[in-house]
Amino acid sequence: MSLQQKYSKEIKQILSKYPPEYKRSAVMPILHLVQKDEGHISKESMQEIAALLDITETEVASVVGFYTLYQEKKAGKYRMQICTDLPCALRGADDFFKQVCDHLNVKDGETTEDGLVTVEHVMCLAGCDRAPMFQEQGPDGIKYHEYMTIERVDEWLQSLKQLEAGEKR
Repeated sequence: MSLQQKYSKEIKQILSKYPPEYKRSAVMPILHLVQKDEGHISKESMQEIAALLDITETEVASVVGFYTLYQEKKAGKYRMQICTDLPCALRGADDFFKQVCDHLNVKDGETTEDGLVTVEHVMCLAGCDRAPMFQEQGPDGIKYHEYMTIERVDEWLQSLKQLEAGEKR
């Protein structure tokens, strides 16, 4: 099923916010729609979005590649994106990232055995003064977790597992 068929109503609503000559401006809202529903932006989706907005695939891929909000690969139900940029590294983010990977028995970009969490390092989440920190991307959107420790990661993971079991976080 094509994106236009699957998201017909939503795409019409998004495009109605832009004059026809500026419909390319809808690229981010449409990418967000696909990312939220499918968990990633496939090459096929990028091709369809490019055709829909009369832009090149390269332009769509550039947006996907630039923003940490969009992913090209499938991952766990939750993405744990840890900022390791220099200001965060100076506040312990590199060590925190290594601790998390060791604790979860994953490497950068890998997913836990239960398929719940994919751990990734990213550059700049605009939370340098609250590092170590990470951005959670999940079915309920984006949440920031700041002043993190490995103990707080365990609490977060426990809350995810409870949520998966039907309990409230």
